[in-house]
Amino acid sequence: MIITFFFLLAAPAIAADVGFEEVRIANGTQPPLTAGIWYPTNAMATPHSLGDSTQTVAQGGPVEGRGLPLIVMSHGGGGWYDGHYDTALALAHAGFVVAAVSHVGDTFNDQSRVLQLWRRPAQLRQLVDYMLDEWPSHARLNAGRVGAFGFSNGGFTVLVAAGGIPDLSKIGPYCEAHPDHDLCEALKHAGVDPRSGTEIPAGAWIHDPRIKAVVIAAPAFGFTFGRAGLSRVRAPIQLWRAADDRHQPHPYYEEAVRADLPRAPEYHVIANAGHYDFLPPCSARLSRKMPDVCNSQPGFDRAMFHEQFNAEVVRFLQAKLR
Repeated sequence: MIITFFFLLAAPAIAADVGFEEVRIANGTQPPLTAGIWYPTNAMATPHSLGDSTQTVAQGGPVEGRGLPLIVMSHGGGGWYDGHYDTALALAHAGFVVAAVSHVGDTFNDQSRVLQLWRRPAQLRQLVDYMLDEWPSHARLNAGRVGAFGFSNGGFTVLVAAGGIPDLSKIGPYCEAHPDHDLCEALKHAGVDPRSGTEIPAGAWIHDPRIKAVVIAAPAFGFTFGRAGLSRVRAPIQLWRAADDRHQPHPYYEEAVRADLPRAPEYHVIANAGHYDFLPPCSARLSRKMPDVCNSQPGFDRAMFHEQFNAEVVRFLQAKLR
């Protein structure tokens, strides 16, 4: 079903503004993980630069509230932790603490391990561990109210975190059958053999049963799971597809996930939307720098869509993380 409109739902705010901080998280023998954290605060928020964007936050302000739910975020391939800052702001205004990690080896400045996909769920679990055990304000969190949000490669990541087990050996045959598809062309352009991710370390797929609800937008590698690979996913899922996604052609990604989940997700298909419309509206500077990411189809209002999208994400997570 194509969904072209939403009812905007006002979420009750528990604090006047949103606080923000950037942290470094120990990552074993690897370089530390970098994460952004948004949270409710009563400190005064002011505009601050974040990459190519500007967000209105109270940098380092005190956390307001107790028993707060936690949402962890996983960005798309070649992104970084700020990739869904507007959704993070909406969730923090609604009383959530949001932590987003930059995935080492799959960021805008480091694509060295793009097909070592098992590294991503492990990093996401490290983020949950840090937030619940080491974050200076961890006592204000409710460890029983943890959710996850992921886009593209991040959607794949949170599916694994929720119990999914992919079969990466499917990528090679997929690219042999669909060499013109974006994933396969991107791997070829990067000089990456589609079969190079098939040698997976034992116990590589790290799950996190603390995650009780999941929002997934345009999940990458959806075709690698299958019914058996998704049989252990029990958390409620809100699943989003862009109807005009030319990077992840239908039905190999979102539809493959929707059809094979053991429980039907809340499924949204957005008419006239492209893959990157799940990213926030771009600044003028970023639009000049990355037009392929920033330009939507004629007639599609990305800013209006994000107001609706964020409201629906907040509504779903409030309902599932009571």
